[in-house]
Amino acid sequence: MLDKIEVFYDKLTKYLGVLLFIVMLLMTANVFYDVVMRYVFSHGSIAMQEMEWHLFSILILLGMSYSLMEDAHVRVDILYDSWSIRRKAWINMMGAVVFILPISLLVATNSIDFVMESFNSHEISGDPGGLTNRWIIKALIPGSFWFLIFFTFGFFIKNLNIYRKHKDEHSHQKNLGAKS
Repeated sequence: MLDKIEVFYDKLTKYLGVLLFIVMLLMTANVFYDVVMRYVFSHGSIAMQEMEWHLFSILILLGMSYSLMEDAHVRVDILYDSWSIRRKAWINMMGAVVFILPISLLVATNSIDFVMESFNSHEISGDPGGLTNRWIIKALIPGSFWFLIFFTFGFFIKNLNIYRKHKDEHSHQKNLGAKS
């Protein structure tokens, strides 16, 4: 059962990776367009400049979940690299429960008022010609942390599967050592 859940999360991670790839292409095209318009045609667009940081925000905020699931997140590798696979899985599970979930829950719940204030005040760019409906990008803050909470369960299950699978190998190696 846990293996099927892990496969489900792995598929979602692949889709998230494709989405982030598309956002990266859009951001690259946006920056290219903005630079060409500004330096070749001497015509810049505030909205296009703001769209750059909107797309970058999407990459960073959704990229947290992707990097967690791809095991590309930041950690102290000096210690981690020398540990057994089973110990790494246990540390990953404890780190998810002790660090990722509480912080994510804190940000997800406390940033909702920030978004609602922006929505209720009809916040727009402070610059003429800038983007409107700023609440949409701000809504990605709590949304991305709820997403991270969701993917943290997948990360936990993946590591639980690793821990369980290597438990058999660990007990087998102990039995071999006892027979010698």
